[in-house]
Amino acid sequence: MKKSLLASVIDQWSVVPPVETADLSGKTVLVVGANVGIGFEASKHFARMQPARLIIACRNEAKGKVALAEIERETGYNGCELWIVDLANFASVTTFSDKFKREGGDLHILVMNAAIVQLVYQPTADGWESVLQVNHLATSLLSLLLIPQLVAAGEKSSTPSRIVIVSSDLHYWITPAKEVEASTTPLETLSNEEWCIPEHMQSRYNESKLLNVLFVRALTDRLQSITPLSAVAVNPGYCYSQLRRDWYKKPTFSFARIAVALNERLLAWTAEQGSRQLVFAAVGGRDNEDNMKAGYVNLGRLIEVADFVLSDEGRKFQNTVWNETIDILNGVSDKIAPIVQDYLVVPDSSIN
Repeated sequence: MKKSLLASVIDQWSVVPPVETADLSGKTVLVVGANVGIGFEASKHFARMQPARLIIACRNEAKGKVALAEIERETGYNGCELWIVDLANFASVTTFSDKFKREGGDLHILVMNAAIVQLVYQPTADGWESVLQVNHLATSLLSLLLIPQLVAAGEKSSTPSRIVIVSSDLHYWITPAKEVEASTTPLETLSNEEWCIPEHMQSRYNESKLLNVLFVRALTDRLQSITPLSAVAVNPGYCYSQLRRDWYKKPTFSFARIAVALNERLLAWTAEQGSRQLVFAAVGGRDNEDNMKAGYVNLGRLIEVADFVLSDEGRKFQNTVWNETIDILNGVSDKIAPIVQDYLVVPDSSIN
């Protein structure tokens, strides 16, 4: 599918469907990146569905406590818990997953919403370019580490568990640079300081959203059809968001700041409207679960992903990125290899 800028503008001017609802009693929901914006609003929607546990995972404890109190105040739900995780630190992610294994029990819904935007090269303590680590590598790491808990929940439930990865329509307008696509280690290429010149960093967030879509599709290829777990990518739409807070730090009359403010005034949804897409991806479409697997949610329905993703070149790149991602994460956690071995399969060669 090719999606034009005009089509996206029309989407932004469309009526946003009402929030999907479901009975979450007895279930555990985990939202990563939940103290502000669409993650916070989605958490309030989940709270109103009365899950047994709602865990909001945030990087900042003080801000997380404020969000926790606000969720309880607005919804009357008192089963919300604050856990701390920093996706810019692999050790924090593995510590979080270890804690979940000990204390979290089964997991029915995982929403991976945390993301950052950086326009300049900034490595993490782990040595990776920060957007690439937070938006793709650490997001993939936590999703994979929690698969045992997700599958266990799905086996005991009448509905499969869900992994929801927040992507974006920006994936329609980005294809890998030739040097990246041709590389056997495209993530290393993308993370290399010499590659991360300002011109390339302008598209880094878009690239990370493409990687989110590729991860969801690659994971689905490797999940057995009988596994009670569905992975879904979702476009929350263009919303008022703290993702763009760095633009507002620019001088008062900077063109970037004016452009962002104008775009938001003309096009942006509220964070609550955007959060409805996350909720649909988490609880919607239960009447046809097979369609939701590897699906891409937009405006409360499934739509086709970008032509590049569906192309032979896209499939090849998807598998290259998957293999490199697993190699990298194997070096981060000794639990990745057993999870891949026990829960995933080698995809049919006919679709490689």
